[in-house]
Amino acid sequence: MFGYDEVRQGVRFAFTDRFGGASKPPYGELNLGTAAGPDVDGVRANFGLIASEFGVPAEQVVVLHQVHGRDVHVVRPGDELPMSPAPKADGLVTTRTDVVLAVRAADCLPVLLSADGVIGAAHSGRKGMYAGIVPATVDAMRALGAERITAVLGPYACGKCYEVPEDMRAEVAEQVPASYSETSWGTPAIDVAAGVRAQLAELEVEVVDATACTIESEDLYSYRREGPESGRMAGLIKLVSR
Repeated sequence: MFGYDEVRQGVRFAFTDRFGGASKPPYGELNLGTAAGPDVDGVRANFGLIASEFGVPAEQVVVLHQVHGRDVHVVRPGDELPMSPAPKADGLVTTRTDVVLAVRAADCLPVLLSADGVIGAAHSGRKGMYAGIVPATVDAMRALGAERITAVLGPYACGKCYEVPEDMRAEVAEQVPASYSETSWGTPAIDVAAGVRAQLAELEVEVVDATACTIESEDLYSYRREGPESGRMAGLIKLVSR
């Protein structure tokens, strides 16, 4: 169920893999995609399993309608859950101890952040990195009082596998130079995690590397490898003590 699961300074960080859920082929097993697709029953059951693992009701696992942008939603004390419709955003932050923040991915980079009783989660693919979703999430956390932030980076399509056209690499690298990469077979590529690490370094955020390549590992979902029948994994974060 979890390829990475760790409690650090009163915060639980986790990234799911594809095992231990209720989804049937071709989405098996732990698909955490949208509840509007063909695996609706599996997705609903799988979020129930995740909620149980974190000790909260299913409606307190907060998800977004992710749009590859830089908007951040703040989950405030007293906000009614579940949020319906889900906010169109790619970052979440909160000071609440009764919710799990979730971002979904299947090649994009999930980033989990914490500091001083504030947690955040960001969905950063190529477009999100270019737009600055992770810096925007850091800014939203600091507005709530976070200072010394730690970020944990999860599974993504690595810079040795994420092939793109040359003009796309050039455009993205002009904005985020550290993302410039080359595949293991010598063609243009983008390394989203390298770009996000550079963005976080500029913001003096500590980085913990829990990455793995979604394209290379069959334990993980990958849209690039599996196409439209790929499921989705999630990055999950919860305050467990203050």
